[in-house]
Amino acid sequence: MKAIWNNTIIAESNDTIVVENNHYFPSESIKKEYFKPSTTHTTCPWKGIASYYTLEVNGAENKDAAWYYPEISELAKQIKGSVAFWKGVEIIE
Repeated sequence: MKAIWNNTIIAESNDTIVVENNHYFPSESIKKEYFKPSTTHTTCPWKGIASYYTLEVNGAENKDAAWYYPEISELAKQIKGSVAFWKGVEIIE
């Protein structure tokens, strides 16, 4: 699977996990040069508190377009250390 934004592959892995229709990519599969930590946090009732990344690709910014769970609940342990995307990030095979 590939995560693409602004015509650039920002993550690529054969080992994504799908939860709630989102592909979670292993953190080692993301291209870290495009990811900037964000101060945004949200809470999922069963996964825990999510942290976000803002994407910066070719001079364009996509605020809070990727998220992950630094401290994850036991119910969602299969996505520990994984990153998911939204806000126009295309996921393709």
